[in-house]
Amino acid sequence: MVAGAMMDDQEKKIVVEFCHLLEKSKQLFNGLRDLPQYGHKQWQAYFGRTFDIYTKLWKFQQQHRQILDSKYGLKRWQIGEIASKIGQLYYHYYLRTSETNYLNEAFSFYAAIRSRAYYSRASKEDRSDLMVKKLRYYARFIVVCLLLKRMKLVRELVSELDKQIVDYASTYEPDDQLEWALVLDEIKSFIKADGVVSILQSEANTVFLSHRLSALNTPPVERTPMMCYSLQEILIVGNCSDQVKFSELTMDMFRMLQTFEREPQDEYNHIYDSSPAPSRVPFDKSYSVSSTKGSAGYPVMSSCHENGDRPHKRENPHKYLLYKPTFSDVMVFLASGFKELPSNGALLLYISADASFSSSSKHPVDMGYDLGGVRTSCRKDVDANMKKGIHFKEMHCLYPGDLYPFTRKPFFVIIDSDNSFVFENIPRYFGQPLVVLMSPQNIPENFLDYQKSAGSLFTLFLHSPLAAFCYVCNVNSVPFHHWERCQSFVDRFITEASRLFTHSRIDPAFIPFFGDDFLRLILLRYIFCDVVLHLHKGFQGSRQFRPQCAPMLPEAELLDHPSLYHLIIDLAGLLKVRSFFIENAELE
Repeated sequence: MVAGAMMDDQEKKIVVEFCHLLEKSKQLFNGLRDLPQYGHKQWQAYFGRTFDIYTKLWKFQQQHRQILDSKYGLKRWQIGEIASKIGQLYYHYYLRTSETNYLNEAFSFYAAIRSRAYYSRASKEDRSDLMVKKLRYYARFIVVCLLLKRMKLVRELVSELDKQIVDYASTYEPDDQLEWALVLDEIKSFIKADGVVSILQSEANTVFLSHRLSALNTPPVERTPMMCYSLQEILIVGNCSDQVKFSELTMDMFRMLQTFEREPQDEYNHIYDSSPAPSRVPFDKSYSVSSTKGSAGYPVMSSCHENGDRPHKRENPHKYLLYKPTFSDVMVFLASGFKELPSNGALLLYISADASFSSSSKHPVDMGYDLGGVRTSCRKDVDANMKKGIHFKEMHCLYPGDLYPFTRKPFFVIIDSDNSFVFENIPRYFGQPLVVLMSPQNIPENFLDYQKSAGSLFTLFLHSPLAAFCYVCNVNSVPFHHWERCQSFVDRFITEASRLFTHSRIDPAFIPFFGDDFLRLILLRYIFCDVVLHLHKGFQGSRQFRPQCAPMLPEAELLDHPSLYHLIIDLAGLLKVRSFFIENAELE
Protein backbone atom coordinates (compact mmCIF):
# COMPACT_ATOMS: atom_id res chain seq x y z
CA MET A 1 0.00 0.00 0.00
CA VAL A 2 1.30 3.46 -0.89
CA ALA A 3 2.41 5.28 2.27
CA GLY A 4 0.51 8.47 2.95
CA ALA A 5 -1.96 7.95 0.09
CA MET A 6 -5.27 9.51 1.15
CA MET A 7 -8.20 7.12 0.65
CA ASP A 8 -11.90 7.41 1.20
CA ASP A 9 -13.82 4.48 2.66
CA GLN A 10 -14.69 2.98 -0.74
CA GLU A 11 -11.10 3.15 -1.95
CA LYS A 12 -9.83 1.63 1.29
CA LYS A 13 -12.36 -1.18 0.96
CA ILE A 14 -11.13 -1.92 -2.57
CA VAL A 15 -7.47 -1.99 -1.50
CA VAL A 16 -8.22 -4.22 1.50
CA GLU A 17 -10.23 -6.63 -0.68
CA PHE A 18 -7.42 -6.76 -3.26
CA CYS A 19 -4.86 -7.51 -0.55
CA HIS A 20 -7.12 -10.26 0.80
CA LEU A 21 -7.55 -11.86 -2.64
CA LEU A 22 -3.84 -11.58 -3.36
CA GLU A 23 -2.83 -13.22 -0.09
CA LYS A 24 -5.46 -15.96 -0.44
CA SER A 25 -4.36 -16.71 -4.00
CA LYS A 26 -0.72 -17.05 -2.89
CA GLN A 27 -1.68 -19.42 -0.09
CA LEU A 28 -3.72 -21.64 -2.41
CA PHE A 29 -1.07 -21.59 -5.13
CA ASN A 30 1.68 -22.57 -2.69
CA GLY A 31 -0.53 -25.39 -1.44
CA LEU A 32 -0.61 -26.98 -4.90
CA ARG A 33 2.84 -28.49 -4.38
CA ASP A 34 1.53 -30.52 -1.44
CA LEU A 35 -1.21 -32.21 -3.47
CA PRO A 36 -0.68 -35.86 -4.46
CA GLN A 37 0.57 -36.21 -8.03
CA TYR A 38 -1.39 -39.40 -8.63
CA GLY A 39 -5.08 -40.23 -8.65
CA HIS A 40 -7.92 -38.12 -10.01
CA LYS A 41 -10.21 -37.10 -7.18
CA GLN A 42 -7.71 -36.06 -4.52
CA TRP A 43 -6.68 -32.76 -6.10
CA GLN A 44 -9.55 -31.51 -8.28
CA ALA A 45 -11.46 -29.69 -5.54
CA TYR A 46 -8.31 -27.82 -4.47
CA PHE A 47 -7.55 -26.82 -8.05
CA GLY A 48 -11.15 -25.62 -8.31
CA ARG A 49 -10.77 -23.30 -5.34
CA THR A 50 -7.45 -22.00 -6.68
CA PHE A 51 -8.86 -21.24 -10.11
CA ASP A 52 -11.85 -19.57 -8.47
CA ILE A 53 -9.76 -17.19 -6.35
CA TYR A 54 -7.51 -16.27 -9.30
CA THR A 55 -10.58 -15.59 -11.44
CA LYS A 56 -11.85 -13.18 -8.79
CA LEU A 57 -8.40 -11.60 -8.37
CA TRP A 58 -7.91 -11.08 -12.08
CA LYS A 59 -11.36 -9.54 -12.59
CA PHE A 60 -10.95 -7.37 -9.49
CA GLN A 61 -7.66 -5.83 -10.58
CA GLN A 62 -9.16 -5.14 -14.03
CA GLN A 63 -12.25 -3.45 -12.61
CA HIS A 64 -10.35 -1.32 -10.07
CA ARG A 65 -7.04 -0.74 -11.87
CA GLN A 66 -7.07 3.05 -11.52
CA ILE A 67 -7.62 2.99 -7.75
CA LEU A 68 -5.11 0.19 -7.25
CA ASP A 69 -2.53 2.08 -9.30
CA SER A 70 -2.91 5.35 -7.42
CA LYS A 71 -3.75 4.20 -3.89
CA TYR A 72 -2.07 0.79 -3.63
CA GLY A 73 0.86 1.41 -5.96
CA LEU A 74 0.16 -1.61 -8.15
CA LYS A 75 3.10 -2.21 -10.49
CA ARG A 76 3.05 -3.83 -13.91
CA TRP A 77 5.33 -6.66 -12.82
CA GLN A 78 2.75 -7.52 -10.10
CA ILE A 79 0.06 -7.83 -12.77
CA GLY A 80 2.48 -9.95 -14.74
CA GLU A 81 3.08 -12.18 -11.73
CA ILE A 82 -0.67 -12.80 -11.34
CA ALA A 83 -0.94 -13.62 -15.05
CA SER A 84 2.09 -15.90 -14.80
CA LYS A 85 0.54 -17.79 -11.89
CA ILE A 86 -2.66 -18.30 -13.92
CA GLY A 87 -0.55 -19.59 -16.82
CA GLN A 88 1.18 -22.00 -14.45
CA LEU A 89 -2.22 -23.14 -13.15
CA TYR A 90 -3.38 -24.00 -16.65
CA TYR A 91 -0.10 -25.75 -17.48
CA HIS A 92 -0.25 -27.91 -14.36
CA TYR A 93 -3.90 -28.63 -15.02
CA TYR A 94 -2.84 -29.83 -18.47
CA LEU A 95 -0.21 -32.10 -16.87
CA ARG A 96 -2.83 -33.57 -14.53
CA THR A 97 -5.59 -34.01 -17.13
CA SER A 98 -3.61 -34.48 -20.38
CA GLU A 99 -6.08 -32.19 -22.15
CA THR A 100 -4.14 -30.08 -24.64
CA ASN A 101 -6.67 -27.24 -24.76
CA TYR A 102 -5.36 -26.13 -21.38
CA LEU A 103 -1.96 -25.64 -23.01
CA ASN A 104 -3.59 -23.03 -25.23
CA GLU A 105 -4.95 -21.32 -22.11
CA ALA A 106 -1.47 -21.22 -20.56
CA PHE A 107 -0.09 -19.91 -23.84
CA SER A 108 -2.65 -17.05 -23.92
CA PHE A 109 -1.55 -15.74 -20.54
CA TYR A 110 2.17 -16.17 -21.16
CA ALA A 111 1.93 -14.51 -24.59
CA ALA A 112 0.00 -11.59 -23.13
CA ILE A 113 2.67 -11.02 -20.48
CA ARG A 114 5.20 -10.70 -23.28
CA SER A 115 3.06 -8.52 -25.56
CA ARG A 116 2.11 -6.20 -22.68
CA ALA A 117 5.72 -6.16 -21.38
CA TYR A 118 4.59 -6.67 -17.79
CA TYR A 119 8.11 -7.64 -16.73
CA SER A 120 9.87 -4.91 -18.72
CA ARG A 121 10.95 -2.94 -15.63
CA ALA A 122 11.87 -5.93 -13.46
CA SER A 123 15.59 -5.23 -13.85
CA LYS A 124 15.08 -1.60 -12.75
CA GLU A 125 13.46 -2.47 -9.42
CA ASP A 126 16.85 -3.16 -7.80
CA ARG A 127 15.59 -6.55 -6.65
CA SER A 128 17.24 -9.69 -8.00
CA ASP A 129 14.24 -11.85 -7.06
CA LEU A 130 12.11 -10.01 -9.66
CA MET A 131 14.66 -10.82 -12.35
CA VAL A 132 14.53 -14.47 -11.28
CA LYS A 133 10.73 -14.40 -11.63
CA LYS A 134 11.18 -13.03 -15.13
CA LEU A 135 13.71 -15.72 -16.08
CA ARG A 136 11.46 -18.46 -14.72
CA TYR A 137 8.56 -17.03 -16.71
CA TYR A 138 10.65 -17.28 -19.90
CA ALA A 139 11.62 -20.90 -19.14
CA ARG A 140 7.97 -21.87 -18.53
CA PHE A 141 6.76 -20.07 -21.64
CA ILE A 142 9.36 -21.90 -23.73
CA VAL A 143 8.15 -25.28 -22.43
CA VAL A 144 4.55 -24.46 -23.39
CA CYS A 145 5.63 -23.25 -26.85
CA LEU A 146 7.69 -26.40 -27.38
CA LEU A 147 4.68 -28.57 -26.55
CA LEU A 148 2.51 -26.55 -28.95
CA LYS A 149 5.22 -26.74 -31.65
CA ARG A 150 5.44 -22.93 -31.92
CA MET A 151 9.10 -23.17 -32.78
CA LYS A 152 9.50 -19.76 -34.37
CA LEU A 153 8.34 -18.18 -31.16
CA VAL A 154 10.57 -20.56 -29.17
CA ARG A 155 13.62 -19.22 -31.00
CA GLU A 156 12.59 -15.64 -30.28
CA LEU A 157 12.09 -16.45 -26.60
CA VAL A 158 15.45 -18.22 -26.35
CA SER A 159 17.17 -15.17 -27.80
CA GLU A 160 15.36 -12.92 -25.31
CA LEU A 161 16.17 -15.26 -22.42
CA ASP A 162 19.83 -15.21 -23.41
CA LYS A 163 19.88 -11.40 -23.18
CA GLN A 164 17.99 -11.43 -19.88
CA ILE A 165 20.48 -13.87 -18.33
CA VAL A 166 23.38 -11.64 -19.41
CA ASP A 167 21.60 -8.63 -17.92
CA TYR A 168 20.85 -10.52 -14.70
CA ALA A 169 24.46 -11.67 -14.35
CA SER A 170 26.00 -8.26 -15.04
CA THR A 171 23.60 -6.40 -12.72
CA TYR A 172 23.57 -8.68 -9.67
CA GLU A 173 26.53 -11.09 -10.09
CA PRO A 174 24.28 -13.83 -8.64
CA ASP A 175 25.31 -17.20 -7.24
CA ASP A 176 22.94 -19.00 -9.63
CA GLN A 177 24.44 -17.44 -12.76
CA LEU A 178 25.97 -20.77 -13.85
CA GLU A 179 22.66 -22.58 -13.27
CA TRP A 180 20.84 -20.24 -15.64
CA ALA A 181 23.59 -20.66 -18.24
CA LEU A 182 23.06 -24.42 -18.00
CA VAL A 183 19.30 -23.97 -18.44
CA LEU A 184 19.93 -21.97 -21.61
CA ASP A 185 22.32 -24.64 -22.93
CA GLU A 186 19.72 -27.33 -22.19
CA ILE A 187 17.07 -25.46 -24.17
CA LYS A 188 19.36 -24.91 -27.16
CA SER A 189 20.46 -28.57 -27.18
CA PHE A 190 16.85 -29.71 -26.91
CA ILE A 191 15.74 -27.59 -29.87
CA LYS A 192 18.66 -28.81 -31.97
CA ALA A 193 17.94 -32.47 -31.13
CA ASP A 194 14.26 -32.10 -31.97
CA GLY A 195 15.06 -30.91 -35.48
CA VAL A 196 15.73 -34.33 -37.03
CA VAL A 197 14.72 -33.22 -40.50
CA SER A 198 14.04 -29.68 -41.74
CA ILE A 199 10.79 -29.25 -43.67
CA LEU A 200 11.28 -26.26 -45.93
CA GLN A 201 8.41 -24.09 -47.16
CA SER A 202 11.04 -21.88 -48.77
CA GLU A 203 14.79 -21.47 -48.46
CA ALA A 204 14.34 -19.10 -45.54
CA ASN A 205 11.22 -20.57 -43.94
CA THR A 206 11.08 -23.86 -42.02
CA VAL A 207 7.75 -25.51 -41.26
CA PHE A 208 7.28 -27.13 -37.85
CA LEU A 209 4.70 -29.89 -37.89
CA SER A 210 2.69 -31.31 -35.05
CA HIS A 211 2.65 -35.09 -34.75
CA ARG A 212 -0.35 -35.39 -32.45
CA LEU A 213 -3.29 -37.56 -33.42
CA SER A 214 -5.81 -35.93 -35.73
CA ALA A 215 -8.37 -36.94 -38.34
CA LEU A 216 -5.55 -36.69 -40.88
CA ASN A 217 -3.40 -39.43 -39.36
CA THR A 218 -5.89 -41.68 -37.53
CA PRO A 219 -5.46 -45.10 -39.16
CA PRO A 220 -8.58 -46.75 -40.56
CA VAL A 221 -9.83 -50.06 -39.18
CA GLU A 222 -12.52 -52.64 -39.82
CA ARG A 223 -13.93 -52.76 -36.31
CA THR A 224 -15.10 -55.96 -34.65
CA PRO A 225 -16.83 -56.54 -31.30
CA MET A 226 -13.51 -57.87 -29.93
CA MET A 227 -11.93 -54.41 -30.26
CA CYS A 228 -13.38 -53.40 -26.93
CA TYR A 229 -10.67 -51.57 -24.94
CA SER A 230 -9.69 -47.92 -24.91
CA LEU A 231 -6.41 -46.50 -23.65
CA GLN A 232 -7.18 -44.67 -20.41
CA GLU A 233 -4.03 -44.47 -18.28
CA ILE A 234 -0.40 -43.97 -19.35
CA LEU A 235 2.84 -43.89 -17.40
CA ILE A 236 5.78 -42.35 -19.32
CA VAL A 237 9.17 -42.91 -17.69
CA GLY A 238 12.46 -41.40 -18.83
CA ASN A 239 15.94 -42.25 -17.56
CA CYS A 240 18.56 -42.14 -20.29
CA SER A 241 21.60 -40.66 -18.59
CA ASP A 242 23.11 -38.97 -21.67
CA GLN A 243 19.91 -37.98 -23.46
CA VAL A 244 19.12 -34.30 -23.94
CA LYS A 245 16.39 -33.02 -21.63
CA PHE A 246 14.65 -29.84 -20.58
CA SER A 247 12.35 -29.18 -17.63
CA GLU A 248 12.45 -32.85 -16.54
CA LEU A 249 11.41 -34.01 -20.01
CA THR A 250 13.84 -36.13 -21.97
CA MET A 251 13.50 -36.00 -25.74
CA ASP A 252 11.88 -39.46 -25.75
CA MET A 253 9.36 -38.41 -23.09
CA PHE A 254 8.64 -35.19 -25.00
CA ARG A 255 7.90 -37.11 -28.20
CA MET A 256 5.79 -39.82 -26.61
CA LEU A 257 3.59 -37.50 -24.57
CA GLN A 258 2.62 -35.76 -27.84
CA THR A 259 2.09 -39.08 -29.59
CA PHE A 260 -0.62 -39.93 -27.05
CA GLU A 261 -2.50 -36.65 -27.46
CA ARG A 262 -5.04 -35.41 -29.95
CA GLU A 263 -4.50 -32.15 -31.76
CA PRO A 264 -6.04 -29.30 -29.71
CA GLN A 265 -9.46 -28.62 -31.18
CA ASP A 266 -9.12 -24.88 -31.61
CA GLU A 267 -5.71 -25.37 -33.23
CA TYR A 268 -6.91 -28.00 -35.69
CA ASN A 269 -6.47 -25.78 -38.73
CA HIS A 270 -3.02 -24.60 -37.60
CA ILE A 271 -0.99 -27.65 -38.51
CA TYR A 272 2.32 -25.85 -38.52
CA ASP A 273 3.74 -23.07 -36.44
CA SER A 274 3.09 -19.40 -36.89
CA SER A 275 3.85 -16.95 -34.13
CA PRO A 276 0.62 -15.41 -32.85
CA ALA A 277 -0.15 -11.82 -33.66
CA PRO A 278 -0.78 -9.61 -30.62
CA SER A 279 -4.39 -9.17 -31.73
CA ARG A 280 -4.99 -12.86 -31.14
CA VAL A 281 -4.16 -12.60 -27.45
CA PRO A 282 -7.49 -12.34 -25.57
CA PHE A 283 -6.10 -10.31 -22.73
CA ASP A 284 -7.99 -7.03 -22.75
CA LYS A 285 -10.02 -5.66 -19.88
CA SER A 286 -13.09 -7.70 -20.75
CA TYR A 287 -11.14 -10.95 -20.51
CA SER A 288 -11.55 -13.41 -17.69
CA VAL A 289 -10.02 -16.78 -16.94
CA SER A 290 -13.12 -18.64 -18.07
CA SER A 291 -13.89 -16.84 -21.33
CA THR A 292 -11.01 -17.41 -23.70
CA LYS A 293 -12.20 -17.84 -27.27
CA GLY A 294 -12.05 -21.49 -28.29
CA SER A 295 -10.83 -22.54 -24.88
CA ALA A 296 -11.76 -25.50 -22.79
CA GLY A 297 -13.03 -22.98 -20.25
CA TYR A 298 -12.87 -22.83 -16.51
CA PRO A 299 -11.59 -26.32 -15.70
CA VAL A 300 -13.56 -27.18 -12.61
CA MET A 301 -16.87 -25.92 -13.94
CA SER A 302 -16.67 -27.16 -17.49
CA SER A 303 -14.58 -30.30 -17.26
CA CYS A 304 -15.37 -31.96 -13.95
CA HIS A 305 -18.48 -33.36 -12.34
CA GLU A 306 -19.74 -31.67 -9.20
CA ASN A 307 -18.78 -34.77 -7.22
CA GLY A 308 -15.18 -34.53 -8.37
CA ASP A 309 -15.27 -37.45 -10.83
CA ARG A 310 -13.68 -37.38 -14.25
CA PRO A 311 -15.12 -35.41 -17.17
CA HIS A 312 -17.94 -36.99 -19.18
CA LYS A 313 -15.68 -37.14 -22.21
CA ARG A 314 -11.90 -37.11 -22.21
CA GLU A 315 -10.17 -36.43 -25.49
CA ASN A 316 -6.85 -37.92 -24.40
CA PRO A 317 -5.80 -40.77 -22.15
CA HIS A 318 -4.52 -39.59 -18.78
CA LYS A 319 -0.73 -39.50 -18.48
CA TYR A 320 1.83 -39.50 -15.70
CA LEU A 321 5.32 -38.24 -16.55
CA LEU A 322 8.21 -39.50 -14.41
CA TYR A 323 11.77 -38.31 -14.95
CA LYS A 324 14.39 -40.52 -13.28
CA PRO A 325 11.95 -41.83 -10.67
CA THR A 326 12.80 -44.20 -7.87
CA PHE A 327 11.46 -47.73 -8.11
CA SER A 328 8.92 -46.81 -5.44
CA ASP A 329 7.64 -43.91 -7.57
CA VAL A 330 7.15 -46.19 -10.56
CA MET A 331 5.19 -48.69 -8.50
CA VAL A 332 3.00 -46.03 -6.87
CA PHE A 333 2.07 -44.37 -10.16
CA LEU A 334 1.55 -47.67 -11.96
CA ALA A 335 -0.71 -48.82 -9.14
CA SER A 336 -2.64 -45.55 -9.28
CA GLY A 337 -3.20 -45.89 -13.04
CA PHE A 338 -4.16 -49.53 -12.53
CA LYS A 339 -6.66 -48.56 -9.83
CA GLU A 340 -8.26 -45.81 -11.94
CA LEU A 341 -8.93 -48.04 -14.97
CA PRO A 342 -12.61 -48.36 -15.89
CA SER A 343 -13.94 -51.76 -16.92
CA ASN A 344 -13.12 -51.21 -20.60
CA GLY A 345 -9.86 -49.35 -20.01
CA ALA A 346 -6.26 -50.29 -20.81
CA LEU A 347 -3.06 -49.26 -19.03
CA LEU A 348 0.10 -48.35 -20.96
CA LEU A 349 3.65 -48.21 -19.63
CA TYR A 350 6.34 -46.54 -21.74
CA ILE A 351 9.93 -46.62 -20.51
CA SER A 352 12.95 -45.08 -22.18
CA ALA A 353 15.88 -46.00 -19.97
CA ASP A 354 19.41 -47.31 -19.70
CA ALA A 355 19.88 -51.03 -19.27
CA SER A 356 20.56 -52.81 -16.01
CA PHE A 357 22.21 -56.12 -16.79
CA SER A 358 22.18 -58.87 -14.21
CA SER A 359 25.36 -60.81 -13.48
CA SER A 360 23.60 -63.54 -11.54
CA SER A 361 23.22 -67.01 -12.98
CA LYS A 362 19.86 -68.09 -14.31
CA HIS A 363 17.79 -70.02 -11.82
CA PRO A 364 14.09 -71.00 -11.82
CA VAL A 365 13.33 -69.01 -8.67
CA ASP A 366 14.75 -65.90 -10.34
CA MET A 367 12.35 -65.98 -13.31
CA GLY A 368 11.48 -62.42 -14.18
CA TYR A 369 14.55 -61.12 -12.34
CA ASP A 370 17.41 -63.20 -13.73
CA LEU A 371 18.38 -61.18 -16.82
CA GLY A 372 18.19 -57.66 -15.47
CA GLY A 373 15.86 -54.91 -16.65
CA VAL A 374 15.96 -51.14 -17.09
CA ARG A 375 17.17 -48.48 -14.68
CA THR A 376 14.48 -46.10 -13.49
CA SER A 377 16.83 -43.78 -11.66
CA CYS A 378 20.50 -42.85 -11.50
CA ARG A 379 20.33 -42.69 -7.74
CA LYS A 380 22.25 -45.39 -5.94
CA ASP A 381 21.51 -46.49 -2.42
CA VAL A 382 24.87 -47.65 -1.13
CA ASP A 383 24.58 -49.72 1.98
CA ALA A 384 27.19 -51.07 4.36
CA ASN A 385 26.90 -54.60 3.02
CA MET A 386 27.60 -53.45 -0.53
CA LYS A 387 30.72 -51.72 0.71
CA LYS A 388 31.79 -55.08 2.10
CA GLY A 389 31.49 -56.62 -1.36
CA ILE A 390 28.13 -58.36 -0.91
CA HIS A 391 26.22 -58.28 -4.22
CA PHE A 392 22.63 -57.11 -4.49
CA LYS A 393 20.44 -56.63 -7.50
CA GLU A 394 20.01 -53.02 -8.66
CA MET A 395 17.38 -51.41 -6.44
CA HIS A 396 16.13 -48.69 -8.80
CA CYS A 397 15.62 -51.08 -11.69
CA LEU A 398 12.39 -52.25 -13.24
CA TYR A 399 12.53 -56.01 -13.86
CA PRO A 400 10.03 -57.95 -15.97
CA GLY A 401 8.84 -59.67 -12.80
CA ASP A 402 7.83 -56.31 -11.33
CA LEU A 403 5.13 -56.01 -13.99
CA TYR A 404 3.41 -59.33 -13.32
CA PRO A 405 0.82 -57.95 -10.85
CA PHE A 406 -0.37 -55.37 -13.39
CA THR A 407 -1.23 -58.03 -15.98
CA ARG A 408 -4.48 -58.55 -14.06
CA LYS A 409 -5.92 -55.88 -16.37
CA PRO A 410 -5.33 -55.08 -20.07
CA PHE A 411 -1.71 -53.94 -20.24
CA PHE A 412 0.30 -52.45 -23.12
CA VAL A 413 4.06 -52.06 -22.57
CA ILE A 414 6.66 -50.21 -24.65
CA ILE A 415 10.30 -50.68 -23.62
CA ASP A 416 12.99 -48.56 -25.31
CA SER A 417 16.32 -49.74 -23.95
CA ASP A 418 19.43 -51.71 -24.84
CA ASN A 419 18.07 -54.46 -22.58
CA SER A 420 14.51 -54.38 -23.91
CA PHE A 421 14.31 -58.02 -25.02
CA VAL A 422 14.28 -59.32 -21.43
CA PHE A 423 10.62 -58.22 -21.31
CA GLU A 424 9.51 -60.57 -24.09
CA ASN A 425 8.47 -63.46 -21.83
CA ILE A 426 6.12 -61.82 -19.34
CA PRO A 427 3.55 -64.55 -18.62
CA ARG A 428 -0.19 -63.98 -18.98
CA TYR A 429 -1.13 -65.49 -15.64
CA PHE A 430 -4.51 -63.76 -15.55
CA GLY A 431 -5.63 -64.26 -19.15
CA GLN A 432 -5.90 -60.52 -19.82
CA PRO A 433 -4.64 -58.93 -23.06
CA LEU A 434 -0.92 -58.15 -22.81
CA VAL A 435 1.28 -56.69 -25.56
CA VAL A 436 4.95 -55.72 -25.22
CA LEU A 437 6.79 -53.70 -27.87
CA MET A 438 10.57 -53.72 -27.52
CA SER A 439 13.11 -51.47 -29.21
CA PRO A 440 16.14 -52.86 -31.01
CA GLN A 441 18.77 -53.75 -28.40
CA ASN A 442 21.60 -52.57 -30.62
CA ILE A 443 21.90 -50.15 -33.49
CA PRO A 444 24.69 -49.70 -36.07
CA GLU A 445 27.63 -47.62 -34.89
CA ASN A 446 26.94 -44.72 -37.25
CA PHE A 447 23.65 -44.05 -35.42
CA LEU A 448 25.01 -44.40 -31.88
CA ASP A 449 25.72 -40.70 -31.29
CA TYR A 450 22.13 -39.80 -32.12
CA GLN A 451 20.76 -42.63 -29.97
CA LYS A 452 22.72 -41.55 -26.91
CA SER A 453 21.94 -37.85 -26.90
CA ALA A 454 19.17 -36.79 -29.29
CA GLY A 455 16.57 -39.45 -28.59
CA SER A 456 15.93 -43.08 -29.42
CA LEU A 457 15.44 -44.10 -33.03
CA PHE A 458 12.68 -46.52 -32.02
CA THR A 459 10.73 -43.82 -30.20
CA LEU A 460 11.20 -41.50 -33.18
CA PHE A 461 9.60 -44.15 -35.43
CA LEU A 462 6.63 -44.35 -33.06
CA HIS A 463 6.35 -40.54 -32.95
CA SER A 464 7.04 -39.55 -36.57
CA PRO A 465 7.70 -42.47 -38.94
CA LEU A 466 8.65 -40.27 -41.86
CA ALA A 467 11.17 -38.26 -39.82
CA ALA A 468 12.75 -41.52 -38.66
CA PHE A 469 12.81 -42.83 -42.24
CA CYS A 470 14.57 -39.66 -43.39
CA TYR A 471 17.08 -39.92 -40.59
CA VAL A 472 18.16 -43.51 -41.33
CA CYS A 473 18.58 -42.47 -44.98
CA ASN A 474 20.65 -39.34 -44.23
CA VAL A 475 17.95 -37.00 -45.54
CA ASN A 476 18.39 -33.76 -43.62
CA SER A 477 15.87 -31.51 -45.33
CA VAL A 478 12.74 -31.94 -47.47
CA PRO A 479 10.62 -29.30 -49.25
CA PHE A 480 7.17 -29.06 -47.69
CA HIS A 481 5.28 -30.13 -50.82
CA HIS A 482 7.61 -33.12 -51.18
CA TRP A 483 7.17 -34.01 -47.49
CA GLU A 484 3.41 -34.16 -48.05
CA ARG A 485 3.87 -36.51 -51.00
CA CYS A 486 6.13 -38.74 -48.91
CA GLN A 487 3.65 -38.62 -46.03
CA SER A 488 0.97 -39.93 -48.39
CA PHE A 489 3.13 -43.05 -48.91
CA VAL A 490 3.46 -43.50 -45.15
CA ASP A 491 -0.33 -43.13 -44.87
CA ARG A 492 -0.81 -45.75 -47.57
CA PHE A 493 1.54 -48.07 -45.69
CA ILE A 494 -0.40 -47.55 -42.46
CA THR A 495 -3.72 -48.19 -44.23
CA GLU A 496 -2.43 -51.35 -45.90
CA ALA A 497 -0.83 -52.60 -42.68
CA SER A 498 -4.15 -52.05 -40.87
CA ARG A 499 -5.96 -54.10 -43.52
CA LEU A 500 -3.40 -56.92 -43.34
CA PHE A 501 -3.48 -56.82 -39.54
CA THR A 502 -7.21 -57.48 -39.36
CA HIS A 503 -7.03 -60.23 -42.00
CA SER A 504 -4.02 -62.07 -40.59
CA ARG A 505 -3.88 -64.82 -37.97
CA ILE A 506 -3.00 -62.46 -35.16
CA ASP A 507 -2.56 -63.54 -31.56
CA PRO A 508 -5.83 -62.74 -29.74
CA ALA A 509 -3.95 -60.45 -27.32
CA PHE A 510 -3.67 -57.75 -30.02
CA ILE A 511 -7.30 -57.53 -31.09
CA PRO A 512 -8.87 -55.86 -28.02
CA PHE A 513 -6.30 -53.02 -28.27
CA PHE A 514 -6.66 -52.47 -32.01
CA GLY A 515 -9.94 -50.57 -31.71
CA ASP A 516 -8.26 -47.74 -29.79
CA ASP A 517 -6.97 -44.99 -32.12
CA PHE A 518 -3.73 -44.42 -30.19
CA LEU A 519 -2.81 -48.09 -29.70
CA ARG A 520 -3.68 -48.94 -33.30
CA LEU A 521 -1.44 -46.13 -34.53
CA ILE A 522 1.42 -47.31 -32.29
CA LEU A 523 1.11 -50.90 -33.50
CA LEU A 524 1.07 -49.87 -37.15
CA ARG A 525 4.03 -47.53 -36.70
CA TYR A 526 5.85 -50.42 -35.01
CA ILE A 527 5.24 -52.47 -38.16
CA PHE A 528 6.54 -49.60 -40.30
CA CYS A 529 9.69 -49.46 -38.15
CA ASP A 530 10.26 -53.21 -38.38
CA VAL A 531 9.81 -53.36 -42.16
CA VAL A 532 12.05 -50.34 -42.78
CA LEU A 533 14.87 -51.70 -40.62
CA HIS A 534 14.46 -55.17 -42.12
CA LEU A 535 14.97 -53.78 -45.62
CA HIS A 536 17.63 -51.20 -44.74
CA LYS A 537 21.15 -52.32 -45.67
CA GLY A 538 22.65 -50.57 -42.67
CA PHE A 539 20.64 -52.72 -40.23
CA GLN A 540 21.55 -56.15 -41.63
CA GLY A 541 23.61 -58.74 -39.78
CA SER A 542 21.93 -58.92 -36.40
CA ARG A 543 18.38 -59.59 -35.22
CA GLN A 544 19.12 -57.18 -32.39
CA PHE A 545 19.04 -54.33 -34.92
CA ARG A 546 15.29 -54.85 -35.30
CA PRO A 547 12.50 -54.37 -32.75
CA GLN A 548 10.55 -57.24 -31.25
CA CYS A 549 7.08 -57.66 -29.88
CA ALA A 550 5.35 -60.19 -27.67
CA PRO A 551 3.27 -61.94 -28.75
CA MET A 552 5.00 -62.15 -32.09
CA LEU A 553 3.32 -60.77 -35.20
CA PRO A 554 3.00 -63.13 -38.18
CA GLU A 555 5.78 -62.64 -40.69
CA ALA A 556 4.51 -64.10 -43.96
CA GLU A 557 1.03 -62.56 -43.62
CA LEU A 558 2.13 -59.20 -42.26
CA LEU A 559 5.74 -58.20 -41.57
CA ASP A 560 7.12 -59.77 -44.77
CA HIS A 561 4.12 -59.01 -46.96
CA PRO A 562 5.17 -57.87 -50.48
CA SER A 563 2.72 -54.97 -50.55
CA LEU A 564 4.42 -53.41 -47.51
CA TYR A 565 7.86 -54.00 -48.99
CA HIS A 566 6.84 -52.28 -52.23
CA LEU A 567 5.52 -49.23 -50.41
CA ILE A 568 8.81 -48.79 -48.54
CA ILE A 569 10.82 -49.13 -51.75
CA ASP A 570 8.50 -46.65 -53.50
CA LEU A 571 8.93 -44.19 -50.63
CA ALA A 572 12.70 -44.61 -50.88
CA GLY A 573 12.47 -43.94 -54.61
CA LEU A 574 10.52 -40.75 -54.02
CA LEU A 575 13.26 -39.54 -51.66
CA LYS A 576 15.98 -40.81 -54.03
CA VAL A 577 17.46 -43.15 -51.42
CA ARG A 578 16.71 -46.57 -52.93
CA SER A 579 20.38 -47.48 -52.66
CA PHE A 580 19.91 -47.76 -48.87
CA PHE A 581 17.50 -50.69 -49.22
CA ILE A 582 17.56 -54.33 -50.25
CA GLU A 583 15.13 -54.94 -53.08
CA ASN A 584 15.58 -58.65 -53.68
CA ALA A 585 13.86 -61.47 -51.85
CA GLU A 586 17.18 -62.54 -50.32
CA LEU A 587 16.29 -61.28 -46.85
CA GLU A 588 17.14 -62.78 -43.51
